[in-house]
Amino acid sequence: MKNSLPSRILFSLAALLVLSLPSRAEILKIVINDTIQPITEEYISRAIDEAQRRNDQAVLIEINTPGGLLESTRQIIEKITNSSVPVIIYVTPSGSRAASAGFFILESADIAAMAPGTNTGAAHPVILNGGKVDDVMKEKMENDAAALMRSVVARRGRNVEVAESTVRQSKSFTEQEALSQHLIDYVASNEEDLFRQMAGKGFKRFNGQQVALTLSGQPIALFGMTLKERILGHLMDPNISFIFLAIGALALYAEFNHPGAVVPGTVGVVFILIAAFALNLLPTRFAALVLILGAFTLFAAEAKFASHGVLTVGGIVLLTLGGLLLVDSPIPEMRVHLLTALAVSVPLGAITAFLMSIALKARRNKIVSGAQGLVGETGIAQTALSPRGKIFVHGELWDAVSSSNVAAGQVVVVRRVDGLLLQVEPLSVPRPAAALAVP
Repeated sequence: MKNSLPSRILFSLAALLVLSLPSRAEILKIVINDTIQPITEEYISRAIDEAQRRNDQAVLIEINTPGGLLESTRQIIEKITNSSVPVIIYVTPSGSRAASAGFFILESADIAAMAPGTNTGAAHPVILNGGKVDDVMKEKMENDAAALMRSVVARRGRNVEVAESTVRQSKSFTEQEALSQHLIDYVASNEEDLFRQMAGKGFKRFNGQQVALTLSGQPIALFGMTLKERILGHLMDPNISFIFLAIGALALYAEFNHPGAVVPGTVGVVFILIAAFALNLLPTRFAALVLILGAFTLFAAEAKFASHGVLTVGGIVLLTLGGLLLVDSPIPEMRVHLLTALAVSVPLGAITAFLMSIALKARRNKIVSGAQGLVGETGIAQTALSPRGKIFVHGELWDAVSSSNVAAGQVVVVRRVDGLLLQVEPLSVPRPAAALAVP
């Protein structure tokens, strides 16, 4: 009995300590305002894993996307459908969209919602490589995407027929059209409005389990990207990757023109490796890299052959085409823009051709320093050369040997340098010795 009082005090202190701790977030929120690509997939997967680890009530994904890569979309759908924590996809703010791959992700959610003034759909698969395929292959691609859509929508209890029409007929819907045709569950002006509408209403999870959530008033924790994901997210923009690649190539050109400068070479290697890393995560056409390499070859050839700009124009054309074809993406937002390709190609073509012309001209110029710089220079014989003596040239006395006798004070011209011995011959017209004598 003596220990009961201290025990109760300790228990009370422990309870107060637990109650005083900050409450754990019940809703984990992330914001996707980008194309669907490997970094988006990593971000969503990491958020769902964190919500499951913390046993949160729900994951709220606010999305605005023009679409993206089908493989990344499949991975995201798999992560959402296997999540033990309910996932809410909310297309917001007004003016946003969940197009193409975004529509697949929206339909995979436990709760699909849209804000007023948003749209979704247009999920028809796009032919890559910018080329044409035969009807059989086109039908296979379409059927594959349609089957994925049916499998997701049917398990969520939504309108399979209308959802499939976004794949086969590229149909798009406003938020009210999507709601009336049972493609989404709610239209809400904000998060609180969405949670209020959801309160007490059950929904079927992917495994068939019926669940109801009450999220109004629950704390929301914003789950941000890591520094690595933010950096890679910017690099996943093909325009940025193309610019990095071009800057790296230009820096390497500068290093080749000024061997030993080190800084341009280091910058070039770093930028090219960063661009290569980003392009490795994107659907890159390696044939486009050949075009880019061909462009720099033409730039170098312009400096050597002086084609009056013809080779430079050809290099600019190849570099522009290489940039436009560099990333094989199904949506325009994940390709290099024409303006970017031209803004890089034209200045880069002019700069590289200019640098290469300077380097080649420098190699053709006569050497004016060192021993070789003496060849062709004139000097004064300080002693008689018969055939050997001393001459004064470039402000220095040199041992010299002449092919014919030379009197002291006569002007000679250097024809060859053999170590420290100059081979000279007299000029046909001697200059006055007094004018050229050593002071």
